[in-house]
Amino acid sequence: MTNKLRQIQTLVKKEIVSEWRQKYAFSGLLLYVIATVYICYLSFKQVIDPATWNALLWIILLFAAVNAVAKGFLQESRGLQLYQYVLLDPLVVIVSRIIYHAGLLFVLAVIAFLFYALFIGNLVQDLPMYLTGMILGVTGLSSLLTLISAIASRAGGNAAMVSILGFPVLIPLLITVIKFTKNAVDGIDWSVNLQYLFVLFALNIIMVILACLLFPYLWRE
Repeated sequence: MTNKLRQIQTLVKKEIVSEWRQKYAFSGLLLYVIATVYICYLSFKQVIDPATWNALLWIILLFAAVNAVAKGFLQESRGLQLYQYVLLDPLVVIVSRIIYHAGLLFVLAVIAFLFYALFIGNLVQDLPMYLTGMILGVTGLSSLLTLISAIASRAGGNAAMVSILGFPVLIPLLITVIKFTKNAVDGIDWSVNLQYLFVLFALNIIMVILACLLFPYLWRE
């Protein structure tokens, strides 16, 4: 177990270093998020309705997540995948990718939220609750999109498959996280939001378990 944890830590560091060396990839995502927020600002100037404000932010985060995670496995060469196959346990690979993508998506989500609040206004009344929903939301997106990226890489390497396969499965997660964060925007008490919190926890656990169960079979192909 200790050896696997070290391997996961090493792979996460490798992904961070690789991302830092290829600054254009993260810069492109950052530009996409800021440009999208600014276009929303030019279109709406100010969004007064809390439900619309919250839904619009999650639409931006959803497409940013797809762009960030879609090429996770698709951009790797067959030689690198074979090298990892020989040396690493598949669970180590998938867990490290989920952790890295969750961290990347959370950074993008925070940046998007800050620019969104700057240009369009901040309607959130309970910020800790909103950040909790954001963490659970991006973790769920990371788990599911990472698995779908692995499936797409084994099915011809078409990045469009990530969107085609991902959106129908993401609907329950998106509906729940939008309801949870909408209550945070309205400042509703935590006790009212517990049902959505439990559902988000359950969805995240199910998605991580599903990724860990299915990925070893993809890894053998």
